Amino acid sequence: MNAHSIFLLSLGCSKNTVDSERLIRQAQHCGFTFCDEAAQADIIIINTCGFIADAKQESINEILAAADLRRNGSIKALYVMGCLSALYSRELRAELPEVDRFFGTSDLEAILQQLGGRIKPDSLHERTLLTPPHYAWLKIAEGCSRTCSFCAIPKMRGSYHSQSVGELEKEALMLRERGVRELNLISQDITRYGWDLEGRSMLDELVRLLAGTGFPWIRLLYAYPQGFPLEVIDTMNSLDTVCNYLDMPVQHISDRILSSMNRGMNKAQTIQLLNRIRERNPDIRLRTTLITGYPGETREEFEELLRFVRELRFDRLGCFTYSHEEHTTAWEHLQDDIPQELKQERLQELMEVQESISAEKNRHFEGSRLTVLIDDVDGTTAFGRTEYDAPEVDNECIIDIGDTACAPGDFCLAEIIDTTAYELHGTAIRKL
Repeated sequence: MNAHSIFLLSLGCSKNTVDSERLIRQAQHCGFTFCDEAAQADIIIINTCGFIADAKQESINEILAAADLRRNGSIKALYVMGCLSALYSRELRAELPEVDRFFGTSDLEAILQQLGGRIKPDSLHERTLLTPPHYAWLKIAEGCSRTCSFCAIPKMRGSYHSQSVGELEKEALMLRERGVRELNLISQDITRYGWDLEGRSMLDELVRLLAGTGFPWIRLLYAYPQGFPLEVIDTMNSLDTVCNYLDMPVQHISDRILSSMNRGMNKAQTIQLLNRIRERNPDIRLRTTLITGYPGETREEFEELLRFVRELRFDRLGCFTYSHEEHTTAWEHLQDDIPQELKQERLQELMEVQESISAEKNRHFEGSRLTVLIDDVDGTTAFGRTEYDAPEVDNECIIDIGDTACAPGDFCLAEIIDTTAYELHGTAIRKL
């Protein structure tokens, strides 16, 4: 058995988290142990994010801190992996000689070999979860073949590659056997699932299969608008185990900006799709993501975006300021001509509009009874989520459980008595 202990820091998105979980499990099979503190480790591995400037800076700061430990001999090795490493390995090697080796996003086998272990093929889908044990991500595909002007993910992670239905079912069953109750389907773009395997969408087929594997909740995240298979919404409407929730980032609504972003759909098509989704499933809650301050965004185009948000009334909404990133077509062909201060002002203005919408929508829950998945318990107060809320990004449901014996991972029926824009407050009626 290998005596080395490892501290792994996983940064960035849920896709990165899955990569880290697989690495941890494979390394454990090779005899490595993992610790919670960098100071206790022999080896540090940092799984980086390189999506936008803030994420890059966080990754760099963590690498620099670990490099200090490597320089003074506190650790025996420092390895860096993930998106930032994939995109900037040459520059990072020149600036950070303390890092023993840089790896990309699909170098699991190479990392294990560097550690002195080897991959265990019959346990490739096993993962040591970094999430709470009652929910997990299921990455249904790797990479991306879209060509959005602002995004370098295809250069970081390669072209789109769907995992087979059979392998995903196997992985899902492993997670279910370990007690996972909420399965969150993710990839850079779940809409495209199956096209590289059979030349057609297989998302609905996959959702129906997974719905039979025993998870109380299955949730769909990161659906690209263009080509979205509407039959999935019918399935969601007909199966209780598929949450009435869809995360569909639309990014903007101005025709000029959508065209420049190379999103593949115009304003009318985007609105028609969102309306058709709601018509097919009136109970669905839609989440989207928007970008403010895209190159050349005029006040009129931003006002158009505000009107769109007011009229579509998304149930959940996140917003980012445009980040001018190398290795994107926007970097090559457009000027980052909107001052950061103005980008931030527009983001704030948009989120104020959304806050009012969210507050009004949440008020409709007052007096109703909802099923809540408990994420944490502190004394007689439980913190959880409804089926309309994804982990980490959406509303929190704060419940007085009294003497109801609720623990993380339990479902309970709660009566909602009060709400804010981003919280529901209620009392537990009974454990389900």
